[in-house]
Amino acid sequence: MEADRTALVFVYGTLKRGFPNHSLLDDLIRDGDATFVAAGRTASPFPLVVGPLSIPFLIRLPGSGRRVSGEIYTLSPRGLARVDDLEGTHRGHYERLALAVVPVTSGPDGAEIDNEEAAAAGAVEAEAYFAHRSYADDMWRRNGERGLGSYSEEDARGFVRPKDRLPDTTFLSEVRRFLASPN
Repeated sequence: MEADRTALVFVYGTLKRGFPNHSLLDDLIRDGDATFVAAGRTASPFPLVVGPLSIPFLIRLPGSGRRVSGEIYTLSPRGLARVDDLEGTHRGHYERLALAVVPVTSGPDGAEIDNEEAAAAGAVEAEAYFAHRSYADDMWRRNGERGLGSYSEEDARGFVRPKDRLPDTTFLSEVRRFLASPN
């Protein structure tokens, strides 16, 4: 990606409107570094699971799980760097990878229009933050190979913001502890 180009990013968890980390996107929008595009859904199924501290994880196993609901934003290079920092892409927490997403459209009654044929025709390429490959498969197995279609307010109730986490723990140590715990 060229340094002056915007990126299309699909968010599915705590960065969505009304969720704990959305304030970062609000700040980026206010500063001109992000724009809301549309609600969206992955064109193909992917596993979405909830892990330690009620953190959502999208797993890079296309065809498994469900089509995942979220939101699509454009981000400037500066905005992308700030979201990358939150998502820990340089610390082995998440990986920002390409995927096809479909902007959600509504019918005359306001209901969402969603069918596979329309999804394939209306898909755009974006990037999303996937669980890092070093633990992603284990996270999928630990969740019984069952994925969610969306990260809900109920899923987020136990979310602990990074600033509120125990000082002697790291994101990856929480992931390892979660993976080692019994279901």
